[in-house]
Amino acid sequence: MKRVLKGTEPASFTEWKNSANDGWSPSYPTLQNPQKRDLHNSLLLEQGFFCCYCGREIDANSSHIEHFRPQEQYEELALAYHNLHASCLRETKPGNPLHCGHRKSNWFDETQHISPMAKHCEQRFRYLPTGVIQPADSDDLSATKMIEVLALDIAYLNNRRQSAIRHVFDDDFLAQASDEDLALLASAMRATELPNQKAFDHVIARYAEQIMRR
Repeated sequence: MKRVLKGTEPASFTEWKNSANDGWSPSYPTLQNPQKRDLHNSLLLEQGFFCCYCGREIDANSSHIEHFRPQEQYEELALAYHNLHASCLRETKPGNPLHCGHRKSNWFDETQHISPMAKHCEQRFRYLPTGVIQPADSDDLSATKMIEVLALDIAYLNNRRQSAIRHVFDDDFLAQASDEDLALLASAMRATELPNQKAFDHVIARYAEQIMRR
């Protein structure tokens, strides 16, 4: 899971929500362009154009507006900006399984979830050199559940993460890197102002932290 730092909702979305009158009140099903497009773009920008769950690259055509707490169960949060994120769509190759927001669908459990806005959400997961994702703590039932619900362990994501890890952590780097080097790498991969962020940078950061703890 990739941490999301929420910003301010677009002004057009705020104005639309405040435009209720005696015969009409705003609801997510009635949200249309340009306000919906502005909202979607705002979510993409604050996430660096990466999925809030898996961290792969996304744009307006390859993502959807995700309700973390499902609007069917939490109608009062359907238009709450803090509950909205941008999540990726199913891969285009036929037969690829659902993952992330569309896989999660209407699931939610108040006692067993991890929000992408949680400060230490990334640290609750660990990665193998093969790209496989696991709970950082084997007793962390919420981390286990989120991997299952979001299907973060499918082959496509494992392969993408493995490629990212191997690109950075080759034998030469591992032989020479100090704990200070690894700490700097982890910090750089999480720098929100970094102009050349790449997909799965959060995985690189976590992998560097894991090596430091050995």
